[in-house]
Amino acid sequence: MSGLNDWTEANQRLLVAEFGRIRALVSNGDTASASAEIDTLCAAMPAPAAIDTVARLFQLTAFERDVLLLAAGVEMDSLLAALCGQTSGPAQRPWATFGLALATLTDPHWSALAPREPLRRLRLVEVDEGAGLTATRLKIDERVLHFIGGLNYLDHRLAPLLEEVPGPGTMSITHRDIAARAADRLRATHERLPSLVLSGDDISGQQDVAATIAAHLGVGLFRLRARDVPATASEQAALAVLWTREAALLGCGIFIAIEDGDVDTTLARFIARLAGLVIIAGRHAPAIDTDNIHYIVDRPDAPERRRLWNEAVGVRAQALAPALNTLASQYRLSARRIAAIAASASDTDPDRYIATLHHASRVEGPAMPSLAQRIDARASWDDLVLPEPQRAALQQLAVHTRHRLRVHHEWGFADKSARGLGIATLFWGESGTGKTLAAEVLANVLDLVLYRIDLSAVVSKYIGETEKNLRKLFDAAEDSGAVLLFDEADALFGKRSEVKDSHDRYANIEVSYLLQRMEAYSGLAILTTNHKAALDSAFQRRIRFVVHFPFPDQAQREIIWRAVFPAGAPLNGIDYAKLARLDVPGGTIRNIAMSAAFLAAETDVPIGMQQLLRGAQMEATKRERPYSDAETRGWV
Repeated sequence: MSGLNDWTEANQRLLVAEFGRIRALVSNGDTASASAEIDTLCAAMPAPAAIDTVARLFQLTAFERDVLLLAAGVEMDSLLAALCGQTSGPAQRPWATFGLALATLTDPHWSALAPREPLRRLRLVEVDEGAGLTATRLKIDERVLHFIGGLNYLDHRLAPLLEEVPGPGTMSITHRDIAARAADRLRATHERLPSLVLSGDDISGQQDVAATIAAHLGVGLFRLRARDVPATASEQAALAVLWTREAALLGCGIFIAIEDGDVDTTLARFIARLAGLVIIAGRHAPAIDTDNIHYIVDRPDAPERRRLWNEAVGVRAQALAPALNTLASQYRLSARRIAAIAASASDTDPDRYIATLHHASRVEGPAMPSLAQRIDARASWDDLVLPEPQRAALQQLAVHTRHRLRVHHEWGFADKSARGLGIATLFWGESGTGKTLAAEVLANVLDLVLYRIDLSAVVSKYIGETEKNLRKLFDAAEDSGAVLLFDEADALFGKRSEVKDSHDRYANIEVSYLLQRMEAYSGLAILTTNHKAALDSAFQRRIRFVVHFPFPDQAQREIIWRAVFPAGAPLNGIDYAKLARLDVPGGTIRNIAMSAAFLAAETDVPIGMQQLLRGAQMEATKRERPYSDAETRGWV
């Protein structure tokens, strides 16, 4: 602080001396003593004076430098203001004119106030447009005046639009490497710096990369939202001039944050006007011109996320290694969010601590679009009645999901190919045989969020809308680690048809897009169908697990009946063996049990065979075919 104070005092003393020299020039006095004092003060300056910094930054001639001092002196030196008023004519105007500068200052030239020269191009001084050139008033811009006086802060006209970008926090190694390479390329540029474009899905990571690049280059960084850039050419030009001047005075770059839909030709035109360090960032940030430097900044991959989790939890990492592996596999979080989530969790109990991390990671994920409905998965393995081969297949599916990080990355399978790393699964069988229930069980045991996809909302008659809907769906699911359940998937994943017209061609494009996203999706996607043969064969080749849900036999139906009633439900005289003779799947069994429970509640009696018979009869009306006497004989 003392060094800053020393410079400020020295700068003020030098400025007083400079005003003395300008007064001598205006009054046709002796400038020798003032110039000698200036030389002495300059030699004692701990750093260059502000006026010399302005002259160097904007390449001012000696005359232009003195014009700026003359305009500043009128504002800051009362003697110089009075002297200018005396020489400006009978109106006693206390300001300087360009004619006065031409008549009294050293080495004058008319081009000093040309619109393309720095004094006016960068708005260092302002002139009265209506007056003649020699009679025009020279008025220094307030921001420049304060800078020359030793105060350097963001222009108040820019303050509502800009915010300072903080230094980077926790970063992945990949992002640090991108920042270092980008800074090296910019340092190697000897002419106008090219714009730097950062695209990808890690928005906070892009800002950290940009801040790191600025730190490497020794400059500050300010953030401007693309949507705040004015649309008209004149307003854009004014903003570009103010920023270009500000970038030089503050020694900083600009970070332009782009959201979807922000990019248009007017934005490109504005960016082309800017000088200095310009970084454009956003999920789909475009190249503005052919000279751009472009890097993709995506969220860290699973091994890097695990390293970040280990770093974030500190000494507890070794004891929590399996749980941290699961977190790294399931949730595509940025480095900044991983650090923030770990910092916010403080529970000393390991199980509660991990549960807190899981909950915060799920909440952090982006909201799934309205195309998906969240299912509260509570079912466990005990709720699922299946033959042993099917149960074993589902357990293997859970194993594949749980150990993706180790197999794909530690053991190197992901290095062989990036395709097919997801776990696409097909559940097929008659309605009510437990397909959706199995999805709930998997989501619950894996501690993942389950979403059922509303196919009626996904498929659109408008060309390109189906792909757009699916992109939103898969992007959100990738970030949140969700399990996607495509119920009755043959409606969306059906066989491609022979192309007879444009509608067939675009329908096939939709299916092809689905193939690509299913293969690239890193999470668990479950397709259910009643008709396996209806699915496109290309989907079936890309499916890792195919689980058939058979119609339950009588022994399995008895198990389902015994498990369908909650512990708190009042029962009376239930004969499970007789109930199991009813040839229905598990979904129908649940519907009958629920109907019987409501009938019993209405009459305030326990659930018995009479209520179950009435419930079965009500269920039979749905299919318009009553159950046979053999199936319900002896129920009452």
